[in-house]
Amino acid sequence: MAEFICRLGTPAGEIVTRTVEGLSEQELRQRLAQEGYRIFSVEGSGLAGGRSRGASQRAVKIKLDDFLLFNQQLAALLHAGLPVLQSIQMLRQRSPNAKLRTVLADVETRIKSGSALSEAFASQGETFPKIYTASILAGERSGNLDEVLRRYVEYTKAIAQLRRKIRGALTYPILLLCAAAILVTVLTTFVIPQFSSLYENMGTELPTITVIVVGFSTAVRENLFWLAPALAGVIAAIVSWRKTENGRRTMDRWTLRIPIIGDLIRQMTTAQFSRSMATLLAGGITVVESFQIALASIANRELLRSTEPALPKVREGNPFTDSLSEAGWVPELATDMIGVGERSGSLREMLDEVSGFYDAETEVKLGQLTSLIEPAILFVMAGVVITILLAIYLPLLQMVSKAGA
Repeated sequence: MAEFICRLGTPAGEIVTRTVEGLSEQELRQRLAQEGYRIFSVEGSGLAGGRSRGASQRAVKIKLDDFLLFNQQLAALLHAGLPVLQSIQMLRQRSPNAKLRTVLADVETRIKSGSALSEAFASQGETFPKIYTASILAGERSGNLDEVLRRYVEYTKAIAQLRRKIRGALTYPILLLCAAAILVTVLTTFVIPQFSSLYENMGTELPTITVIVVGFSTAVRENLFWLAPALAGVIAAIVSWRKTENGRRTMDRWTLRIPIIGDLIRQMTTAQFSRSMATLLAGGITVVESFQIALASIANRELLRSTEPALPKVREGNPFTDSLSEAGWVPELATDMIGVGERSGSLREMLDEVSGFYDAETEVKLGQLTSLIEPAILFVMAGVVITILLAIYLPLLQMVSKAGA
């Protein structure tokens, strides 16, 4: 399945430019003619099957800061009136990122050979997100490429800021978990064995808690040589299974069932999906095309599976809000807000409002999550440490009390 840029005459007499999917140009022309469209031109958009024609190329990973700086500079040069090719040449020469210079060299070559900027970027495979190449395509159609690039930079900054907040909120709980794991490992494998030899020479009955802890420590030490590889193998198997489509979808489904975390994922997805749609609509892309491209912003496979059936309904002419609400995961408040925007003709503006609202809701949920996780980890750590200390010192206290008697 490939995408084509079609200049069409509608049955109502309007002339429109749309991006339409088709198996081939001939098949697409026949289908459009049957639907009553007059076809003026059909050109390849550079995107095939939801990926670029160059998707077989190995994706080049470019640092986000360098990518944002490049787009800000490109928008400024285009706004100043410089041609696209000259702007790309200047930025390629001045870019401090070697990988970006390599990619821009190929983009420059393709532009010289007659390709559009969007097609040249799309040919780089998965180096650039699909929403980026689609935004550039929209900018080329509307003639406002610099404004579209600025909106994309704002979109990317908002996503990056949200990710930084998530990492910052989860850093302390992760450090606590690591500290707890190290503490338990040291106590179990080094401290308790030193005392177990002393207990064996005491010749008295040990407290139940000491017997349990010493027995656990001994079992771990004696079986460490096969327990460690077995644990590593289980982790590797889970990671490999997670990379499969079925494994990822199953894990995503389980994650959605976790209290607070499931709601957090739904709110984050709502914000990102709404922001992606708003960015694409602002570039002049139709609702159907924007919906199709914005689906790539839904990272949770279970949510994506629930949302994909809405796309054919939107193509058939059903209201966007009704089709989206049938996915079953979008918050009711979000669908109500989007519905108001769709009926009033301000869908893009309302999608921006929805993304901002749920960004704020995400921060609240993150605060709730960390306020629950941190005390829980500290409570578990305290329980483990107290149990081990009681197991170690309770026999010694009993021995001292008997000696004093």
